[in-house]
Amino acid sequence: MEEVVVGEGGIRLGQLLKLVGLIDSGGEAKWALAEGEVTVNGEVEVRRGVQLHAGDVVAGRGREIRLS
Repeated sequence: MEEVVVGEGGIRLGQLLKLVGLIDSGGEAKWALAEGEVTVNGEVEVRRGVQLHAGDVVAGRGREIRLS
């Protein structure tokens, strides 16, 4: 499992996906989320603007990322 440090305010899902290289663009993020390819804390997430915080686990495309 990969670890990504986020600030106190957290990070939006779409930004995180681009930051870690799971997707290359906002359009690709929208498509991946609509197809149910991404989970947050074990639940399928379709909103790329959802705010994530330390302790959240994002999974997709064969990778798992824990925020700290």
